[in-house]
Amino acid sequence: MSRNVVQVEIEGRRLQLSNLDKLMWPKAGFTKAHVIDYYTRVAPALLPHLEGRALTLKRYPDGVDGPFFYEKSCPTHRPRWVRTAGVFSETRGGDIDFCVVDDLPTLVWTANLADLELHTYLARAEDPQTPTAMVFDLDPGPGTDIVDCADVALTLRRMLRDLSLESFAKTSGSKGMQLYVPLNTPTSYEETKPLARALGEIVEREDPQRITTNMKKAEREGRVLVDWSQNDDHKTTVCVYSLRAREQPTVSTPLTWKEVDEITRARDASLARFLPEDVLSRIAQHGDLFEPVLTRKQALPVLV
Repeated sequence: MSRNVVQVEIEGRRLQLSNLDKLMWPKAGFTKAHVIDYYTRVAPALLPHLEGRALTLKRYPDGVDGPFFYEKSCPTHRPRWVRTAGVFSETRGGDIDFCVVDDLPTLVWTANLADLELHTYLARAEDPQTPTAMVFDLDPGPGTDIVDCADVALTLRRMLRDLSLESFAKTSGSKGMQLYVPLNTPTSYEETKPLARALGEIVEREDPQRITTNMKKAEREGRVLVDWSQNDDHKTTVCVYSLRAREQPTVSTPLTWKEVDEITRARDASLARFLPEDVLSRIAQHGDLFEPVLTRKQALPVLV
């Protein structure tokens, strides 16, 4: 056996881990071993958010400074125990067999493939047309940052509360912020997408100099994009607790609304930047702040 391959047993499953010393984040000295260690330690909080959902792999075989590729079809060389789910694709005219990460061995296996980022759908694989949440992806345009996204998040939260809907915020782990409205009740993208768009357009009309719903890059200078289009059966959103392929191994991290408010008051983007050890410490202290996204049941208001 090559010195670069290590055999391990996790929950009764045997895996071969390779190139553990390979630098995935060279500037941070963060190796594949660090990736596997982080995902193993965060798994109790992370796995419920992956369970039952088709996963699109985003693989960086040579680390974040090298090329990457998305992989929807679960690799054919997968172990027999890796669960897959067939989800129909109009583009392909048939089912795509996605990986489904329901357990720690599968999570470690994907990490060993250099799947640094975890991108999931808003619906579970068994019911792909029924989103369990509505989401707003707040993306800062040139001249803005996550502090501006926090301003918009607070505005959206107030609007949603007026509709008797609770919402939960997380950093994207990259530049922006995401707002989730848990549903976990019968609904469809035909309901969530128009409502998300309508609310986005309301906040845009209230502050057009700082907010846009227009996807065109020319319209985004100095504005935060409220991306409502994520509410679609073919769109994925980065999963909570996923690493991000930035210069440093930042993590998509749940925020309390008190923290979002503090970010806006301090005008300090660093308050929304979390590395793996930060996230693990937060979970040890607070538990999974995003757990209500999986359990809170809310019904959408009827648009008139």
